[in-house]
Amino acid sequence: MITVIAKLPVKEGKMDEAMAAFSVLISKVASEEGTLLYSLNRDKANPDVLVVVEQYRDKAALEFHSSTPHFKEFFSASAAFIGGRPEMTVMKEVQRAKP
Repeated sequence: MITVIAKLPVKEGKMDEAMAAFSVLISKVASEEGTLLYSLNRDKANPDVLVVVEQYRDKAALEFHSSTPHFKEFFSASAAFIGGRPEMTVMKEVQRAKP
């Protein structure tokens, strides 16, 4: 499994626009084969930072997600509300507790 943590600084006054764009994106990501989790969060310590937690079955699923028209559209539109360089961490799962 591949996990991605993306921290996205949002321009001042643009949070509503960012949240609306993410709502559209998340509704489309939900149907992607191989996307196991796509969770939008707001940093409690810095409310102008959105944190996306993503989990994919494998590298191919992550690559598929990144190549979809809806992701490319979101990425283009995000220039209007992203207020700096996103911080991305990509991890490969090595162990998991079974529920």
